Amino acid sequence: MGQFAVHENENKLTKKQYPYLLDIQNNLISDLKTRVVIPFVHKQEFFSKPIAILNPVFKIKSIEYVLLTQQLAGISSSQLGKQIADLSKQRNLIVSAIDFMVTGI
Repeated sequence: MGQFAVHENENKLTKKQYPYLLDIQNNLISDLKTRVVIPFVHKQEFFSKPIAILNPVFKIKSIEYVLLTQQLAGISSSQLGKQIADLSKQRNLIVSAIDFMVTGI
């Protein structure tokens, strides 16, 4: 598991609505049995226009997904499935979304 890795969602209750999870937890605390993640929703399922800085759009497997930064959560590591993408090159965009959610700037 690595920071900014996109994983399949293994939670049977939420997998359909949120198929992918972005792991944002720093690897310095990888010994924990939990991970801090942000879910993705298919862009067509997002009911309003995404707030650009809060909800950046990423292509995963050639399909656009919205990052739901406002739904950041801690989950059991066992709910993270197979890693399917690495967004570490988009680190600044992701950290800006988190910063906007927390500080408003």
